[in-house]
Amino acid sequence: MQLIQRLFREHPESVGESYLEHLFQASYFGVRMLAAGLACLLHAVLPCVFKTTGRTAISELHTKMVLHRAKHRD
Repeated sequence: MQLIQRLFREHPESVGESYLEHLFQASYFGVRMLAAGLACLLHAVLPCVFKTTGRTAISELHTKMVLHRAKHRD
């Protein structure tokens, strides 16, 4: 049982989330990063498209993560 606790609950609880909340948050971040990464690859080939998509995604995700963690600590 302690292994289950460590594998599935320790980290989510350390950031103030249940397992399911963490699953959805981490999935959102992953999908958002994949989409931004694809936009960056397209921008590499066609510099006229997605000029700020990567920067915007990084900024938004950073803000969301930092604000969430700060709220959890308070």
